[in-house]
Amino acid sequence: MHMHMDHGNMESHGHEDMSGMDHSMHMGNFKQKFWLSLILAIPIIFLSPMMGVDLPFQFTFPGSDWLVLILASILFFYGGQPFLSGAKIELKQKNPAMMTLISMGISVSYFYSVYAFIMNQLQPHEHVMDFFWELATLIVIMLLGHWIEMNAIANAGDALQKMAELLPDKVKRLNNDGSEEEIALQDVKENDRLIVRAGDKIPADGVIVKGSTSVDESMVTGESKTVTKNEHDNVIGGSVNGSGTVEIQVTGTGETGYLSKVMDMVKKAQTEKSKLETLSDRVAKWLFYIALIAGVAAFIIWWLVDKDLSIAFERMVTVFIIACPHALGLAIPLVIARSTSIAAKHGLLLKNRNALEQAKDIQYVMLDKTGTLTEGKFTVTGIEIISAKATKEESLKIIGALENNANHPLAIGIMNYLEENNISPYKVVNLQNISGVGISGIVNNQEVKIVNEKEVKRLQLPFKESIKTTYEAQGNTLSFLIINGILVAMIALGDSIKSESKAFISNLKQQEIVPVMLTGDNVSAAEAVANYLGITTFYGGLLPEDKEKIVQKYLDEGKQVMMVGDGINDAPSLVRATIGIAIGAGTDVAIDSADVVLTDSDPKDILRFLSLAKQTQRKMIQNLWWGAGYNLIAIPLAAGVLAPWGILLNPAVGAILMSLSTVIVAANALTLRIDN
Repeated sequence: MHMHMDHGNMESHGHEDMSGMDHSMHMGNFKQKFWLSLILAIPIIFLSPMMGVDLPFQFTFPGSDWLVLILASILFFYGGQPFLSGAKIELKQKNPAMMTLISMGISVSYFYSVYAFIMNQLQPHEHVMDFFWELATLIVIMLLGHWIEMNAIANAGDALQKMAELLPDKVKRLNNDGSEEEIALQDVKENDRLIVRAGDKIPADGVIVKGSTSVDESMVTGESKTVTKNEHDNVIGGSVNGSGTVEIQVTGTGETGYLSKVMDMVKKAQTEKSKLETLSDRVAKWLFYIALIAGVAAFIIWWLVDKDLSIAFERMVTVFIIACPHALGLAIPLVIARSTSIAAKHGLLLKNRNALEQAKDIQYVMLDKTGTLTEGKFTVTGIEIISAKATKEESLKIIGALENNANHPLAIGIMNYLEENNISPYKVVNLQNISGVGISGIVNNQEVKIVNEKEVKRLQLPFKESIKTTYEAQGNTLSFLIINGILVAMIALGDSIKSESKAFISNLKQQEIVPVMLTGDNVSAAEAVANYLGITTFYGGLLPEDKEKIVQKYLDEGKQVMMVGDGINDAPSLVRATIGIAIGAGTDVAIDSADVVLTDSDPKDILRFLSLAKQTQRKMIQNLWWGAGYNLIAIPLAAGVLAPWGILLNPAVGAILMSLSTVIVAANALTLRIDN
């Protein structure tokens, strides 16, 4: 059987569609290319003039021009390869941008310089200016810019691979003769019977045919409560079995399983989420067309006026080379590097630079409840004494005795509470699991039980309904302590709201951003949290596909949506949203699906991200004006627009302006700050 989720046979998704970075980042190791290209470029810089002007540190020797040609040829084909490959893709997509502009600059520089070299060898007394110096510096600086950007932005992990890892590699199958055998997950077939013991991951979708247990489905569905499962109940592959051992009959494996469907949604969202054209790409596209038109026009006009092919050709080449300023290649990467450095100090990991550009337009923030607005773990929210049979502390010691050896989330929450309050549990003997009901045992020679409300009603043990009303409204799980047949206490466990969540929601509203809560929890639990936090729009009882559909609905209406979540069930929505933000304490799947990760799991960091994004956007625009503004002046002058008045851009002056704009761009990037 082909297993769609086979760990060793995962289809890798295309980060290009979701990362927001241009495709050049997939074309080789920029760090290695930069350093090797720098080694090749240094001799060229020392041995060849800058746009025909000999600099003080430059020198030549017999045969140095041949050395420059050889080194420049290696540099062009090796160091320039990512840009040439990128340009090929852009032109194939009929969308010329930064890669095409850079490729035009380095290609014209190289091939014209080879022509100049040949002409100078044939006619040594009629020197033709070459552009080897420009070729070398342009390639090295552009490689540096891309390396800086890649180094600043975290590489997106593979969310699909992380989903596959939720399932065990080996499972226990029950044969017809009653024997057990361990088999590989990919060998599981529908209708197989599998044994799932306490604490194991459930390997496939199925129906319980024997036994009962509690299952933690929060990692898959987002439901914060553990779910009691009895015979004939369905279980989901990837969820975690609690305290009971069960036999399940497999109903879904491979491509038919629930987890596989979530993976398909993530893959589809990654494919369909359009790759936004970045600011620098838009500027580069216009510069490419401007330079191409200006260069060709300059060639035609100069040839018609002077009838000198070499002068016309030189003017065109100068326009093409000047059109690709070094500053433009560094304008955005330097701001990104500065921005990611600042972000890291404030608990933000920026994985997609497009998120910085899109943040200014966000209108709605979709928030998962469990783990995002709440702590995402069960804690004791209250204990109510119903009978004088035992005090609060006595009751907790008895409850602790029963839950001490259990590993399900409720038991862990209870034991953590006891530890925090320095309460030591009693000892228990004859501990037994009561299927679908709870736990029983003997504590201090008394018969004690922890049971659910259904069992309390079956036993017809009286208690005031008002005791549980508030807890139920807040979505708590209730358990009841019975001592020698008498109902003594009720303990409530719930997912507590993060202390900073209320202020965060209020601040979002002040910025005229609408908070919307999406949760897999039941509607009553969702409503309680929403009312407390002041969220007017909320959706409860959602499956992953429901969350994604809601995000898509808002997007279809032209809204800009940010999704914040931490679970596997949030992954499709995180990918689908305009910006996906993962809580760092959440699952690897959510983190790998997101554009931004909050490493401190603090919702207020979203506000810092929005502030940083605004500052970053401003600096990007400023730098692009400095980088491209140079062209607006240099291209017409290089083409000879003012030649009739005796003004023609000297290549050396063009080089000085180019260097000046690069310095300004770098200095401006360093002034980026974030509002605390």
